[in-house]
Amino acid sequence: MRRESDQQLFANYQLKIKREKKFVFTWQLLILVAFFGLWELASNMNWIDPLIFSSPSEIYHVLIEKFTNGSMLTHLQVTLFETVLGFLIGTICGIILATILWSSEKFSRIMDPYLVILNAMPKVALGPIIIVAMGPGYLSIIAMGAIISVIITTLVVYSAFKEVDPNYIKVLKSFKATRWQIFREAIFPAAVPSMISTLKVNVGLSWVGVVVGEFLVSKEGLGYLIVYGFQVFDFSLVMSSLILIAIFAALMYKVVEQIEKTLMKHTR
Repeated sequence: MRRESDQQLFANYQLKIKREKKFVFTWQLLILVAFFGLWELASNMNWIDPLIFSSPSEIYHVLIEKFTNGSMLTHLQVTLFETVLGFLIGTICGIILATILWSSEKFSRIMDPYLVILNAMPKVALGPIIIVAMGPGYLSIIAMGAIISVIITTLVVYSAFKEVDPNYIKVLKSFKATRWQIFREAIFPAAVPSMISTLKVNVGLSWVGVVVGEFLVSKEGLGYLIVYGFQVFDFSLVMSSLILIAIFAALMYKVVEQIEKTLMKHTR
């Protein structure tokens, strides 16, 4: 009887979670529809300047035209490639640097002020230097996407390493565990949630780095289209590129969320 009661409670809890998800998704969809509806209305009624702010219907026509002739797909593929690669390089390098800092307490003390300064420095300002050093090509743009996220990844992950419960380390040391074994069995697994949170932040940072890189030097990509649109006063093209960036940034975020769910299941 008690077992049936527990099962019923669990079923009710799952039903409540599903209802909450549907409620949240419904409101998200309503807000999105209301935003585009109000935007279209404001443009048609001249509440806003349609030349500058365009309208959803005009953006739709631009996207259909550009995807039909294949030009938008080419630019989108270039930006996606640069962003994903910059995202992966920045995240992996940040985790490696955090691991090196954790492995040597003296080294971490030496590097601490430099990391703070590098984090405070506007990475976008390094763009021209990176372009001159690496040349005006994909490499410099990918480097921009990576550099803008690597320091914040290092700081967040290293902080997560240091905040692991010291009792875990004491237990492993009592069993004569090496420093590498302590890191592998306790430190790294405990820091996984923080790493996932960093991935979510890095999605946005990578897009910013790559698009800014394309602003500075590129003949392809969504950043190039934005600059080109401003130059020829085609603001519908500018807004179309921004909409695509928003859509694919959201998709990348959802992929990271799915990775988080998978990892959390395996670490329980």
